[in-house]
Amino acid sequence: MTPVNPEFVPDASLSREAMERLQREIADAATFADDLAFAPAAIAAETTAPDQTELADAGENRNDGAGESRDASPDPPVVAGVDQAFVDDRAVSAIVASRGGEVIERVHAVAPTELPYIPGLLSFREGGAILAAFEALSVEPDLAVVDGSGRIHFREAGIATHVGVTLDLPAVGVAKSLLCGRPREPLDDPLPEGRRVPIEADDSVTAPRGTIIGHAYQSRQYPNPETRHVNPLYVSPGHRVGAETATDLVAALCAGYKLPEPTRRADAYADEVKASVRAEIESEES
Repeated sequence: MTPVNPEFVPDASLSREAMERLQREIADAATFADDLAFAPAAIAAETTAPDQTELADAGENRNDGAGESRDASPDPPVVAGVDQAFVDDRAVSAIVASRGGEVIERVHAVAPTELPYIPGLLSFREGGAILAAFEALSVEPDLAVVDGSGRIHFREAGIATHVGVTLDLPAVGVAKSLLCGRPREPLDDPLPEGRRVPIEADDSVTAPRGTIIGHAYQSRQYPNPETRHVNPLYVSPGHRVGAETATDLVAALCAGYKLPEPTRRADAYADEVKASVRAEIESEES
């Protein structure tokens, strides 16, 4: 899969000002409303629920309305889970593609990181490896679920939006911490399982104040969260998905774990590749 919009391919050599300007252009090109080639109800994950002991943190054109889906395909959609790992100055991007909950392909790419971690500019650090991994993918995904933010971003262009717009691929961002925005209600107390709390744009976000840019979603919770609890996920639309549908999709893809199955599998695969890359480096150095 190659970029449909190559002008948005991340370039780590740009100045910070140029990177931020590009992100604003990406947000303008993004569709934060449903424009899917499948019915959201067709999304499913395997239902192998874990023990309660496994519930710990294992991990639009500015249109906020729900658009209409494209004609739904009779076949289950292909979902690509995307996650990253790092080995020294290398980024490892892992993609696990599944259909109907079954893995059909795994690919990865390794690329040098030419930028330190800077909040809000993650896609310029990791995006090259992600796009290289997508290029290695032989199946055509219908949806990408990316470890990272989408519209919950200062300029509404987190890594899920950047990748989604560049490939013109429906994408959802799933982050473990809140980058920006304001929860509509306090998140100090543990949320019950299944609860979602809208995240609204505040003065730190380019979207109009009060715009729902994503949700805090409690995918799993212990029976007694007062003594031990799981933190929520922060789900946001990346491209061609609305905020509500993005959370619906993640809810459908959580197969008894905190993380949705696509990124949970990609995380495990990234660790596997990371170990292999590290072994290669150590072998070359010895």
